[in-house]
Amino acid sequence: MSLPDAAPRGLWRRFTAVYARSLTVLLALSVAILVIPVTLQMVSRYTALIPSYIWTEEMARFLFIWLILIGSMVGVREASHFEVDVWPTLGRRGEAAVRIVARLGVLAMALVFVVGGYAFTKFAWHRTSELAELPLWLIHIAWPIAGVTWIVFLGEQFLDELAVLFGARQP
Repeated sequence: MSLPDAAPRGLWRRFTAVYARSLTVLLALSVAILVIPVTLQMVSRYTALIPSYIWTEEMARFLFIWLILIGSMVGVREASHFEVDVWPTLGRRGEAAVRIVARLGVLAMALVFVVGGYAFTKFAWHRTSELAELPLWLIHIAWPIAGVTWIVFLGEQFLDELAVLFGARQP
């Protein structure tokens, strides 16, 4: 079995690396932004210094959804999800085969997120949130974006593991 040419793979790898760095920056920015509505909600709840902002709870929930899904995208890229060494004595090829099987499970979940997320987003396309009056598709679109991103990062990982499995040079 022959693997794809290295030149397009190098370009693809640079693209995914830049995309992953952008997601990491976006993740840090999301955490920083999430602090604002949560702080406003806490201050307004326990003091009379500022009026009670009801939209802050909804905004915090929406930001938290994006935060979790962006974090999951970065987690799939870095393969930092939970792993158990059931066969600790496997060689590099055996590990590659086991990782391919494990990543097929992640791929199945990614496909659920893409297909289900598309329907989820389509349902929310013409709806707005009750309190902040934001278009709901801005929140719902996080699911298919996460699924597509997982597929992109998994594709790179599959190529790496196939290269090891079939004796090509290690990535």
